[in-house]
Amino acid sequence: MNLFDVYPLFSIEPVKAKGSWLWDKAGEKYLDFYGGHAVISIGHSHPHYLQMLEEQLEKIAFYSNSVKIRLQEELAQKLGEISGYPYYNLFLCNSGAEANENALKLASFHNGRKKIIAFEKSFHGRTSLAVAATDDKTIQAPVNTVHEIVFVPLNKEQEFRRAIGRDTCAVIIEGIQGVAGIESPAADFLKLIRQECSAAGAYLILDEVQSGYGRTGKFFAHQLSSIQPDIITTAKGMGNGFPIAGVLINPLFKAKHGMLGTTFGGNYLACAAGIAVLDVIKEENLMDNATKLGAYLTENLKGMDAVKEIRGTGLMLGVELHINSAQIRNELVHKHHIFTGSAANKNTIRLLPPLNITKSEADFFLNGFEKVLKTHSKVSPA
Repeated sequence: MNLFDVYPLFSIEPVKAKGSWLWDKAGEKYLDFYGGHAVISIGHSHPHYLQMLEEQLEKIAFYSNSVKIRLQEELAQKLGEISGYPYYNLFLCNSGAEANENALKLASFHNGRKKIIAFEKSFHGRTSLAVAATDDKTIQAPVNTVHEIVFVPLNKEQEFRRAIGRDTCAVIIEGIQGVAGIESPAADFLKLIRQECSAAGAYLILDEVQSGYGRTGKFFAHQLSSIQPDIITTAKGMGNGFPIAGVLINPLFKAKHGMLGTTFGGNYLACAAGIAVLDVIKEENLMDNATKLGAYLTENLKGMDAVKEIRGTGLMLGVELHINSAQIRNELVHKHHIFTGSAANKNTIRLLPPLNITKSEADFFLNGFEKVLKTHSKVSPA
């Protein structure tokens, strides 16, 4: 049996990882400045993370959600404390798509409406309702198009006002659009959405799957704008590589048995991983590190050859070039041993390193990046 060939692959096979570094089967060392799509939040193989998982594996690895799992309560308590949402409730699941799927269903359960407002260039996942709210027709099957989804341009106030009404169930928006190429909603635009949702009886869902967990220097990106969503979804950095996701739910939503459900969500190992991540973020002041290293990277990227614009904040950065980024990324990997990320914007490189990167690791990236760009400096700007 062969693997279903749906992923374009680098010809590199990592076999070991530590901190911000990967080693391939030949022993070559690579700097991870992408974190596997913003998943590696506290660095690869962090000792506290490994200890938590190893100790839990020796006790019990899995039982269903038909029993009391104390680790779920501990995770909810710690997440509420560090995120600034101690009074919200938590539903645990397995992926960002699943979290968004459940968030949208929850909103519809509560107000009985169907219409969803999403945003152009958005990405919310690949399950049925989540992919329908994703602005990419190439990954939508015919069955995904039955949902009532309206796409509005990001940061266009008049278009948004025209779209929302008393028939709107929910508005779903990313704290920062990741796949699009690190595009941020303006603070005033988020405040307008909050205001209009409240007036229309619609619910505001903040997709913080990629932009959450301290990546921007705040725990959630929307906290840079001082607004409060009704529902928040999170995943990627939540488990540092172990599959776990969560839906943070305003207490105005009343739970009913059977309303939501999952087999593997909130299992013992996932919760142990999630608790370890929160412990490390807090104890090692990783949000502060994300702020400082993000500012350092941004300042040093300015003025480099071929750099058109730098977007984002903290350690969620998009570097848009005057040229296509594919060859740049390829040379970074194969000539300088640095992993970076692509984006729907073909000229943009995404930087999503672990939150505990050091200044010397940032310098390693900057030096390699500058060398690659200089070899392309004679290419005419697009």
